[in-house]
Formats: sequence, structure tokens, C-alpha cells
Amino acid sequence: MKILITGGLGHIGSKLIHSLKRGQFKEVTIMDNLLTQRYPSLFNLPSGTDFKFYERDICTADLNRYFKGVDVVIHLAAITDAASSFDKPDEVKRVNLYGTRRVAMACVRNRCKLFFPSTTSVYGTQDEIVDEGCALKGLKPQSPYAESKLKTEQLLLKFGQRYGLKFCICRFGTIFGTSIGMRFHTAVNKFIWQACLGEPITVWKTAFDQKRPYLYLGDAVNSISHIVRKGLFINEVFNVVTVNSTVRDITEAIRSFIPDLKIRFVTTRIMNQLSYEVSSEKFEDTGFKFNGRLRAGIAETIGILRG
Repeated sequence: MKILITGGLGHIGSKLIHSLKRGQFKEVTIMDNLLTQRYPSLFNLPSGTDFKFYERDICTADLNRYFKGVDVVIHLAAITDAASSFDKPDEVKRVNLYGTRRVAMACVRNRCKLFFPSTTSVYGTQDEIVDEGCALKGLKPQSPYAESKLKTEQLLLKFGQRYGLKFCICRFGTIFGTSIGMRFHTAVNKFIWQACLGEPITVWKTAFDQKRPYLYLGDAVNSISHIVRKGLFINEVFNVVTVNSTVRDITEAIRSFIPDLKIRFVTTRIMNQLSYEVSSEKFEDTGFKFNGRLRAGIAETIGILRG
């Protein structure tokens, strides 16, 4: 089997390519625009796999050239920082929505199956445990980033009906855990970065005791492999969440390793007022098992930062 990974040098992509086993895939093509210059993600790739790398942008590249003969496209290229997406909504739409439209159309033309990671942020404000059955009118994305992901989900559903595109959408929880291409702009990892630098953790005022969905990076990568192996390109949406936790839970776990941790409460344009949990039961019913643990993931990240 031949696969192509867009955004393959990023936080998730770098973990994925470094976790591949000998003989798992006949050929792995990596595409990344290197905007964030994560060159080290290409260092020491595992042997036994035919890797090809192209410095290309999904918004401008001739995708047909690279998608020809590919069985599965794992589309990870995206702008993922929800907080900063308010300052660049047009760019977020250009990359996340229109860029994915180009990817999906190239998949249609070349008969590739498509994996697309959406986000549990599409649920917005909820007052209960939510699952994939939540009606479209009940989804309340709270940022341009989340809005772009939800619009892309709807786009792929139309492509499936209109053009026969075979895809799988996973609504990932907020990622925590380490990779060679990681960044520190989302909740758990950002908190750990601040704590390791001796800075106060900046927490949204309304969020401290609100429960939110999180996904261990190892589980994220394993979920992609599971989908490819099982052939779950059945044009459905799956929630993929390791744990639902409060910010208080996270900060206390960090404090167990960094006792002098300080917290500073701040305001934000993303001010979800309700606590909610996201169910992954549908995905677990496909035979997937989550192995990540919040405290272990925090310990792993602190260990790397502090040596």
C-alpha cells in the first residue's frame, strides 16, 4: 500500500512517520511546505520504508502529480492554533477549507481514500456528554479554526455523495504528548512549557473546572493506523478522545512534578461557558483501544523539556 501524508513534518505527522514499522507500507510520500521549518522531523526516519519527501504547499501544488498511484492520503496539513485564528480568519479558511477542497478533489481524480482530522472543538458549548449523533444545528464552533473544520466536514460529505469520495473523519481531542515536530500552543503542552520555564500557567477564567476532551498523541497516531488497516473509509465521523479532563486536573498533574507551579487567570475570545464530555464509544466499537494516560503524557513531556 502507498500512502501520502500532507503536513507530514508537524506534531502529529512527525510522530506518525517515525512510528512506522518495516513493511507496514510499500511507499510513504511526505508533503510539507516547511513554513514552520521543522526539518528535524526528517532526521533518522525508520529503515525498511521507502520515504519520499516533497516541499510543497497543498494550496498551490499540482496535487495530481503526487497523488497518482497513492492508495490513502492522510491529510494533516492545516492551521491548528485556535486562539490565533481570530487574527487571520481568511488565511485559516484558505488553508483549512479551500486547501482541503483541493486535496479532496485530487483524491477523487486519483481514486485515493482520504483521512481527515477534524476537531472536537466543533461541539463548542454543550451541557452533556456528546457523540457523533449531535445534530448540525447543535454544533457551535467557537473559533475560526473550529468553523473551518466543521465546514470542511460538510464539504467532504458532499464530495462523498457527489463524486464517490471515500473518506474517514476523526474529531480529535486536544493533543498532548511529544513528537520531534511538536509545538506548544495547545492546552496541556502549553501549560507544561510555561511551567518548565518557571512562568505562571495562563488559564482562561471560565475554563478551570470545565471538562474538555484530550487526545494522547500516541493514541492519535495509532488511530490513523487502525483506520488504514481496517479500511474504515466509510464516509462517517468518529470522535477520538483519550480522556475528558478539567484544567484543574491537568494543572494538579503538572504540579505533582513541578511543585512551585503558579496559575494566572486570563480572558480570551474563546469563552465556552459550559463543561462537556465527548464520547469515543463509536470508535472503540471498531476495535480500537486507547492506551494513553494524562499523567504519563505530562511526565513524558516534562522529562524531555527538563532532561
